[in-house]
Amino acid sequence: MNDKYKIAVFDVDGTLLDTTEGVIASVKRTIQDKGLAPLREDQLLTFIGPPIHDSFARVYGLSGAVLQELADCFRNHYKNEYLFLASPYDGIYEAMDRIAKLGVKIAIATYKRQDYAEAIMKHFKFDHYSDIIYGADFYNKLKKADIIRKCMEDLGCHDFRQAVMIGDSSHDAVGAQQMQMPFLGVTYGFDFKSQQDVMQFGAIGYAETPMDIVQFFEKE
Repeated sequence: MNDKYKIAVFDVDGTLLDTTEGVIASVKRTIQDKGLAPLREDQLLTFIGPPIHDSFARVYGLSGAVLQELADCFRNHYKNEYLFLASPYDGIYEAMDRIAKLGVKIAIATYKRQDYAEAIMKHFKFDHYSDIIYGADFYNKLKKADIIRKCMEDLGCHDFRQAVMIGDSSHDAVGAQQMQMPFLGVTYGFDFKSQQDVMQFGAIGYAETPMDIVQFFEKE
C-alpha cells in the first residue's frame, strides 16, 4: 500500500452509484406537487449530487422557508418511492474489493440525508466495505467538509493527508480542500467530464473508470 494514502473516502452519487433515475423522478414529482414550472432535461440533471435546497434555490431563484418545504416534499417521494432506483457503476465493486484487500480503510461521505445514505448503501451492499457512512442532516446545515470530518473522526485519523476524498464534483473537491485532504476526481459521474475539470482543483489525479481509482492506493 502507498504509505501516503491509508484511507479512501467515497462520495455516492456519481462515484459509487448512478442515481439519475430516482433523483429525477423525485424532482419531477416535487415540481408537480408544488406547481412549479417544468424544467428541461439538462436542468433536471443538475439536481444530482448537490444539496437539494441548493438546487431548487439555484434553478428557481428561491430563498427562505419555501426551500425547506420543497426539500421535504422531494425527500418524501425519494424515500418512499424512488430511493433504490440506481445502478452501481461498472467495475465499482471490483475496485472496492481491490482497495480493501490492500488494507486501505474505506468510508462514505455523501450529501444524501443520513437515513437515505445508510439505507441505500446497505441495499447495494456497500456496507460490506465500511460501516462508516455519513450523510447530510435534515436542514442542510452540514457541508461536505463537515461530513468528511465525521468520517475521519470515526476512523481516529487526525492527519488528513493520509486520506483521499474520491468524488465526481466540485462539492467533493472543495470539501477536500477545506480539510486539507488530497482529492481524486472521477470523470464517469455527473459533474467532472475531463481531466481539466478535475485538475483545476489541485487534485492528485483523475479516474476515467472505477478501476482507475485502485492505482492510487497500490504500491509504486
